[in-house]
Amino acid sequence: MLKLEGVSTGYGPVQVLYGVDLEVQRGEVLCLLGRNGAGKTTTLKAIMGLLALHAGAISLNGHDLSALPAHDVPKQGIGYVPQGRRLFAELTVAENIDIGLMTRNKGPATRDRVLEMFPRLRERLAQRAETLSGGEQQMLATARALCLEPSVLLLDEPTEGLQPSMIRLIRETVEAMRREGVAIVLVEQRIEAVLTLSDRVAFIENGRSREVVDTKTLDRTSALFKKYVGV
Repeated sequence: MLKLEGVSTGYGPVQVLYGVDLEVQRGEVLCLLGRNGAGKTTTLKAIMGLLALHAGAISLNGHDLSALPAHDVPKQGIGYVPQGRRLFAELTVAENIDIGLMTRNKGPATRDRVLEMFPRLRERLAQRAETLSGGEQQMLATARALCLEPSVLLLDEPTEGLQPSMIRLIRETVEAMRREGVAIVLVEQRIEAVLTLSDRVAFIENGRSREVVDTKTLDRTSALFKKYVGV
């Protein structure tokens, strides 16, 4: 479904990714795991067209995304929940949701469906995004991405800094999207979340894709965690 082949990119003259190969299928959760600075967030930004590729290609269902401007990538059905949420802080909850809906011309039915998943947001539609709690902001960032009715969902550290009830809600949302056949790329540092949510784990080290393994073969004591994530 979503495929990265030999992707190399970075920030100006600083190269971060070196020939990254990844693939995620419909209804699968692929977790990107590696140390801080390994290139996980950069990989998601490359998929979203936020970084120009130095080499390689990114495709969705065989259609090349590499040359698309960043504002056209979500229109292909790729939702993105960045680390730090990146909401329109001065706009209301309703206005942030409307921006997600407008991206692919979705209407009231999609809006209602998303708000059913996050009922707390319905209670705060007139509230400015910057006044929400951290967990509520994460809900809103996720809801905005789901308003695209995406076929691919990219999540960058979605549980970071959240209380257990919010972590549980994010996990339930990921599981619901997987059941609907959405392909999910998840950047996550919590080993427990990796083991319970993902189908496969792709380890990234120093900007290079290393091993990709079935999550069923891993547990908390697996040597691969120490090799690619341990200090």
